[in-house]
Amino acid sequence: MNMLKQAILQKGVVLSDGVLKVDSFLNHQIDPTLQVDIGNEFAKRFDEVEITKILTIESSGIAPALTTAIQLKVPVVFARKKKSLTLSSNLLTAQVYSFTKKETNEITVSRDFILEGDKVLIIDDFLANGEAALGLASLVEQARATVSGIGIVIEKSFQPGREKLQNAGYRVESLARIASLENNTVRFVEQLVTNN
Repeated sequence: MNMLKQAILQKGVVLSDGVLKVDSFLNHQIDPTLQVDIGNEFAKRFDEVEITKILTIESSGIAPALTTAIQLKVPVVFARKKKSLTLSSNLLTAQVYSFTKKETNEITVSRDFILEGDKVLIIDDFLANGEAALGLASLVEQARATVSGIGIVIEKSFQPGREKLQNAGYRVESLARIASLENNTVRFVEQLVTNN
């Protein structure tokens, strides 16, 4: 995903050793050309897996989930962080702690949209500690559906999210894996491998 890595290097802003701001192209203002490429790449990476639904969390996971769903020709379901008057019963719920916002949310999805037997691909914009992906996986399992895999746009590989998800038995595909944000510099995992 060279286009994604270039966007991270050119437009991303390192706020600290643990925080990368990508709101100019990924999760506030959205680059539609990049989002189409992201969707195409996720569709390629999971093309051999049966997928009947894509599940994400509002709001920044919706764009990559949608472009992936267009390629795979399946519906997108997004978990809500806030209760809605129209979403009040027959719910799947999980608690999710946000590393970036330093708050816990109860995420909800109607049981009408994740059904027993569904094969669900989880898509999210960031992977840090794995809490959002684990919360989404919990919703899938509560519905007696199956997690087909987890697709992450940007993974902070120096945090424990990937390890947690893999230890729980989930396949994780990340399009950009960041090894470090130290000294205000983005270093990708692949750079460290080729530099050694």
